[in-house]
Amino acid sequence: MTGVPPADILVVDDSPSKRYVITSWLRREGHRVTEAATGADALALLHDSAGSNGFTPPELVVLDVRLPDIDGFEVAERIKDDPRTAAVPVIHISATAVHAVDRTQGLTRGADAYLAEPIDPDELLATVGALLRYSRARQRAERLAQRLTRLVETTAAINAATSLPQLLRLAAVGASRVFGGAAVVAAASPETGALAVQVDAAGAVPQVRPALRDQFEVDPLEGAAGTALFGQDGGPWWGVAVFRVVARAKAGREPLHIAVPAAGFGEDDHDVLRQLGQAIALAVEALRSYDEERRTALTLQRSMLPASLPPVPGYDIAVRYRPASDHAYVGGDFYEIVAVEGHIIAAIGDVAGHSLRAATIMAEVRHGLRAYLAEDHAPGVTLERLNRMMLRFLPEEIVTMCLLRIELATGEIRLTNAGHPPPLRVGSGRAGTVEGRVALLGVPTVHDAEVVFTLEPGESLVLVTDGLIERRGYTFDEGLQRLRTALVAGLAAHGGVGDVEAFCDELLLGVGDESDDDQAMLVIRRVASTRVNSA
Repeated sequence: MTGVPPADILVVDDSPSKRYVITSWLRREGHRVTEAATGADALALLHDSAGSNGFTPPELVVLDVRLPDIDGFEVAERIKDDPRTAAVPVIHISATAVHAVDRTQGLTRGADAYLAEPIDPDELLATVGALLRYSRARQRAERLAQRLTRLVETTAAINAATSLPQLLRLAAVGASRVFGGAAVVAAASPETGALAVQVDAAGAVPQVRPALRDQFEVDPLEGAAGTALFGQDGGPWWGVAVFRVVARAKAGREPLHIAVPAAGFGEDDHDVLRQLGQAIALAVEALRSYDEERRTALTLQRSMLPASLPPVPGYDIAVRYRPASDHAYVGGDFYEIVAVEGHIIAAIGDVAGHSLRAATIMAEVRHGLRAYLAEDHAPGVTLERLNRMMLRFLPEEIVTMCLLRIELATGEIRLTNAGHPPPLRVGSGRAGTVEGRVALLGVPTVHDAEVVFTLEPGESLVLVTDGLIERRGYTFDEGLQRLRTALVAGLAAHGGVGDVEAFCDELLLGVGDESDDDQAMLVIRRVASTRVNSA
């Protein structure tokens, strides 16, 4: 006995007696043998096995050199030239072609070993065992390399996912590709609840559905972080034995679950499945952490915005704030509206950066702004003082802000713009920008310069953050022109701004839908008949 697990072997020889002897030796060793008498028969059997036509592909071919139709040298050459059978080892045997030149030709044209008759049975079996060990080791290494390559590809794909359903779809498809068959992946988040994605065959379209608790109730980790692999007979997915992975990147979280059919699994596959579980669990945890930070930032951001707008006789005011899409970071966009005796003070701004920190900086800046507004300073003086505060207490931060003060009785506006997108005056079929900007807040320079103009009855002032202007592939000026065009189109469609609430909604729908940034908008319209006492 050679100690090699049994294999499927094809014996090709035109002599029935010689075939009988060789197949007897191989069968006594436990191998499963198929016979062929000609080279054409042998190639047909090999092609059928490569095409999965019901014939088990051989792991090794014992091939006589002298065949009646095609000589063994050419048969070996064709076997090695076909990518489907190139890895199958070939042993040449011959009673006549026994010279060195024959052996050289056989080995050169594809044979992996060459035995001259009379053949010793022990030598044949030893040669078969050696070639099978080498072939199986190579196949195992190639299979593992392929699975590790697909594991790396899957890891890269899931780490680019922006939502749990997308991540689970990519993970299930990746697991199916890694192991070449069915797979199911399940995880949970506060936003989606427990979700599962099942792929019933490699390449199948994955389906996302709510996960049933009884399918994933086993947790060998008992709430701890780590990865556990175990076998499970039957199961709710395919009715066959499966291998399960339960993985958790952080203690106390809902775990990640993977299940794949157990058929054909080896120890290398167990390690790959563990690594896949770890990779997916880490990606799920990163997504959860991001979602938690984003929810915190959005809660903070929204809590800092005015809960309601003050009533202002003679003026219609509307505001909009729309957070970035689910896959974008939270920014620091904000607006402010304050009514004082005979005036409106309005501001819109944006903290540089996109993160929870940007939202907290926005809160600090807004509180500072309200404190200086309480002192009833002009816009230029207010921004000058706010800039000094930032230079002292927030020296690493940059903020854009447009601050204005409107005299209600006359419509006169005093405005200071610290690096923010210019406001637009809308009316009489046009939308023009209000130019004149000073440096961004956080820059050590003077910020008290003001622009003075009058908002006429029927005119509106539109202030926005850069989420309504900037787009990938477009310059800032092109984005501003796009906004201006949308404003003019809105005027033409409605015969003026009219209902400022509807005007804001349509503007967001027409201009803001393509943005992946936060968007804030403030519209102030002076009604056509303004009679306001300045008391």
